[in-house]
Amino acid sequence: MTSPEIISSLREGNQGIIHSIDGGSDLTSRLAGMGLVKGARFRIAQVSGGMIIVQVSETRIALGRGEAAKISVYKIDPDEAVCQPTIEKEITVALVGQPNVGKSTIFNILTGLSQHVGNWPGKTVEKKSGEHRANQALIRIVDLPGTYSLTAFSEEERIARNFIIREKPDLVILVLNAAALERSLYLLSEVLLLNCPVITAINMLDVASNQGIQINPKTLEDQLAVPVIPMVARRNSGIRELVDEICAFAVSGEKIRPNRPDVSPDHRELYQQILETIEPLVPEPYTVEWAAVKIMEGDPEASDLIKNCSDSTAWKKIQNLLSEHEDALHAVVNGRYDWIEKVTRASMSRFKMGEVVLTDRVDHVLTRPIFGIPILLGVMALVFFLTYSAGVPLQNGLSDALQQFAGFCEPYLTDWPAWLRGMLLDGVIGGAGSVVTFLPVLLIFFAILAFLEDIGYMARAAFVMDRIMHLVGLHGKSFIPMCLGFGCNVPAVLGARIIETRKARMITLLLIPFVPCTARLAVLTLVSAAIFAENAALVSWSILALNIAVLGIAGIFVNKALRKQDAPFIMELPIYHRPDVKTIFMVIWTRTVSFLRKAGTVILGVSLVIWILSYFPTGSVEESWLSRAGQLIAPLGAPLGLDWKMITALLTGLVAKENVVATLGVLYGVGKDGLSQVLPTVMSPASAAAFLVVMMLFIPCVATVAVLRKEMNSNKWFFAALILTLIVSYLGGIAAYLLVNWLCHSGLVCI
Repeated sequence: MTSPEIISSLREGNQGIIHSIDGGSDLTSRLAGMGLVKGARFRIAQVSGGMIIVQVSETRIALGRGEAAKISVYKIDPDEAVCQPTIEKEITVALVGQPNVGKSTIFNILTGLSQHVGNWPGKTVEKKSGEHRANQALIRIVDLPGTYSLTAFSEEERIARNFIIREKPDLVILVLNAAALERSLYLLSEVLLLNCPVITAINMLDVASNQGIQINPKTLEDQLAVPVIPMVARRNSGIRELVDEICAFAVSGEKIRPNRPDVSPDHRELYQQILETIEPLVPEPYTVEWAAVKIMEGDPEASDLIKNCSDSTAWKKIQNLLSEHEDALHAVVNGRYDWIEKVTRASMSRFKMGEVVLTDRVDHVLTRPIFGIPILLGVMALVFFLTYSAGVPLQNGLSDALQQFAGFCEPYLTDWPAWLRGMLLDGVIGGAGSVVTFLPVLLIFFAILAFLEDIGYMARAAFVMDRIMHLVGLHGKSFIPMCLGFGCNVPAVLGARIIETRKARMITLLLIPFVPCTARLAVLTLVSAAIFAENAALVSWSILALNIAVLGIAGIFVNKALRKQDAPFIMELPIYHRPDVKTIFMVIWTRTVSFLRKAGTVILGVSLVIWILSYFPTGSVEESWLSRAGQLIAPLGAPLGLDWKMITALLTGLVAKENVVATLGVLYGVGKDGLSQVLPTVMSPASAAAFLVVMMLFIPCVATVAVLRKEMNSNKWFFAALILTLIVSYLGGIAAYLLVNWLCHSGLVCI
């Protein structure tokens, strides 16, 4: 590997590794969000007119000459075995914190585009991991789910504490919220019991300062006896210091001996007795101190652990001790808050206590039903307006470009076998290609929703909707997963975990399949525009309103049938803050990549299978294998005015809703003409209305169904959800067909 040089000195095709970026925090942060970080390997894709195009992974980044001059790199040979700076030390770091502390911002800055997103083994909770290289150290970062405590009452809490206990990361980075330090320290008090090395990053110091809260990081460090890194992550402040601290720990391996909280003085004897009783019983990798405290708290998992490892005499002794001290839980909690009070009294001061801060003034309006509900309706209307007013023209432009591409390719394919030419034009371009045109609509929706989540508005939306949601048998918290459902039903199903009671959570899961995701909305927009022309907007909004009405009616019906008991509404309302561009970008990036991956794999595969079945054995759709299968289900479509091709398209939507468009493109052989020209010739307004209603209310995609089954963990509830969607969608489609037919024939409406 050569000595460092400026990236602008490299030529097209040269490869290298980023050595350093000296353009300040703004440039470093911006490049990090795009994957250009220290240690990243790159290729010079183009040098032209003073501009440099750098390719990192699958991303191409354009750099001006001024920006390029601030980036120092190692030039490497493409065949060079050493493609990264020498790694002398590897370290696994667990990133822990409560929701809304800026943990995701820190993770995104450190890992950039090197992060990997999946699910925890056997769980449907999202698992995020990534890497950061610095100072000859490879830092493997695992971003644990946001959690308020480690009490194991929720899946997120169990995952966080089990990872720390069983996987034994080399280091835990606990992110503290400077604006809510006491609450963050409560989580730290639990983490310290696990006897793992801990570094704290105290974030959002700017927010705390605006609220009149001043924190002395050095005093806080002295009180905790653990390293404290002051940070404003969204400004990239403190990131370098945090990395340096991690690297220093990786090299030295120095033991960190924190000051830990104790139980209340009046219960320390009880704690010692439990400690002595269970000491020979606690298996690896658990600690005796952690087990003793958790038994005093009444933690069911810890209690079962000790019960299964002890004889009846020892466990009976523990039970007798606890029965004599029924307030043991309070002794643990009070001990922690005594410790927190001591720490904060020494390190924190408030200069403007009692002053009404910005969040209070805004919430005075947004959380009052008289103002909050109309504002929420306006916000959601604006979301859909911006999504479709900006997204649909872009979608149409992309569709036109796709048709032009098909027309361009056609002359070059004349010598190809008919089946191969048809597979490319109708199967790939007409099928999967039609789905890619949804991308502008999805991107805009993802961006707006990520923005609302990041600034803290969605929690207020849940608050003001609580009373209304109760009218339809839902909890106020159900509004958040419902909103997520407009993007994709899968995260909506996962988001239902915030609902405490099982019955309320089951009802929410039962109704989520009726929430129209962006894929359904994109199909709705495309078909409406093709069939109803200038009335497309009216038809789309009418069907969407019908969808919401069905959701409400189903909620009322289920609520009355089950006579569900209302659960209390307890939810954090985070402080309003300026949006973090990097966090929003990473949300958009992750969801976009997921969509394109699905379009390039599942949807493309289904499109090709559908095309093959529709072409062979004779080359005619009407005489194909798919036609023969479709004729069997054709009677189901008769009451809705749908032929077998339309029914088949709806059924392939079970794989992914985007497949509805892909299948229509294949079966009707749109090729270079596009669906917008072909659909009006095969669908009447009545059959199109029935088709759209069924598509909007039908069983969701297989990914949603799989997650739904796992989250419900009940065959009764799961099959009830599927049967409900089948009945409602079919009856709704028949009603729409009859209504539009009557309106057209009576002359009341001309669609």
